[in-house]
Amino acid sequence: MLVMKQVTIKDIAKELNLSISTVSRALRDSWEISEPTKQRVIELAKRLEYNPNPAALHLLSSHSREIGVIVPEIANPFFAVVIAGIEDIAFAQGYQVVIYQSHDSYEREVLNVKHILQQRKDGLLVSIATGTKDVAHFQAMRDRGFPIVFFDRVCEDIDTPSVSVDDFEGAYMATEHLIDQGCQQIALLSGPEHLLTSRRRIDGYRAALQRHHRPIVDEWIIPLPFSPEESLAVTRELLSRPHRPDGIFAASDAIALGSHAAINELGLSMPQEIALIGFADLPIASLLNPPLSSVAEPTFEMGQTAANLLINMIKNPGGQMPSVGNVLKTKLMVRRSSQRRPHR
Repeated sequence: MLVMKQVTIKDIAKELNLSISTVSRALRDSWEISEPTKQRVIELAKRLEYNPNPAALHLLSSHSREIGVIVPEIANPFFAVVIAGIEDIAFAQGYQVVIYQSHDSYEREVLNVKHILQQRKDGLLVSIATGTKDVAHFQAMRDRGFPIVFFDRVCEDIDTPSVSVDDFEGAYMATEHLIDQGCQQIALLSGPEHLLTSRRRIDGYRAALQRHHRPIVDEWIIPLPFSPEESLAVTRELLSRPHRPDGIFAASDAIALGSHAAINELGLSMPQEIALIGFADLPIASLLNPPLSSVAEPTFEMGQTAANLLINMIKNPGGQMPSVGNVLKTKLMVRRSSQRRPHR
């Protein structure tokens, strides 16, 4: 009785002069392998009637079951809550979450990306560093078919899904609230200018001032890092000017914390002499004296949404995922740092 020899991955690799690992990854449609190489492997496998045994089939279809998450800083309460939302979905779907910190450094971010590729994670969730202006490292990942989803600090130049909040609307609401409280001269501490979130919040601030016929004073739009220490120094200088503002919209709660401390340090009455509102509604906001008004973001939901999008990309490697941004709604949380009149 003639017994046909079963074709193995080793046979395909030898025939095509490829490594066994390359053939294995090509057969499971890995992003690491180019499309022409995949086609060569698949065509030969069909011609030789390659049929993997159950154990090999499991290996071919397996993933690392790990996703990388790059955040500027784990200690930031905002990103801690986003990570909790990511883990909520990832663990339910059988994925482990590996956290990387960029510390807002472009160089650290690039190294994180390289490590994620070397460790063959299944996908990446990322909020870009403030130091990142060149996104070629992310573009290279997407060109190789690696699944990426941006969240919070997103990049419009990369063709991939993203999750953010309606920064324009949130900034508009915050600025309009200060106007409703009787503020005539409102400053904006905006965050780094090159970030899309900052630009959208500047646009929302400007739109609210224009809508209510308030002056837009360029000197009162001040970009700075998301740092309480930087904000403390900037706010001190701002409030020492002869014509100081009577309202401050801080485009993040990290910035608002420094402004809050400066106002108290200078002995100014909040909100009577100067009203203050932040953006993010971190847990500490309600514990300050006076409690900080802020624009609340659905932070946990952001993490859940981003994780769901990424896992769908991983599970459907050949599918077409829309690259449109998923925009979540914000909510105004009015507290004593800004409330001069009853909240409408």
